[in-house]
Amino acid sequence: MNHTILVCDDAMFMRTMISDILSQAGFDIVGEAATGLQAVEKYRQLKPDLVTMDIVMPDMSGIDAVREIIKDDPNARVLMCSAMGQQALVAEAIQAGAKDFLVKPFQPSRVLEAVQRVLG
Repeated sequence: MNHTILVCDDAMFMRTMISDILSQAGFDIVGEAATGLQAVEKYRQLKPDLVTMDIVMPDMSGIDAVREIIKDDPNARVLMCSAMGQQALVAEAIQAGAKDFLVKPFQPSRVLEAVQRVLG
């Protein structure tokens, strides 16, 4: 069975790019979220194997969304996605329970390596 992935980013083009990279590699994109609140709700509904999470999002930051998801499911696997220069936020995301992070702009090979690392 393919791993299921929830893609969370406030920018549609980023969601599309990540979804394309992962679906071409055989992953099953089960949902997308444009806000932190949607990310938490969709996680609860879909229970994906992995979540890609942007740090800066409306409603609720990606970091707060990670905290909520981890509170619900301590085994959740979240891969943070951040722009350059957000190292302090990345550290906070890891403390909140994220398993790894990717820096934008993405290279498809890096995305796939990070996803494989997090999924084990």
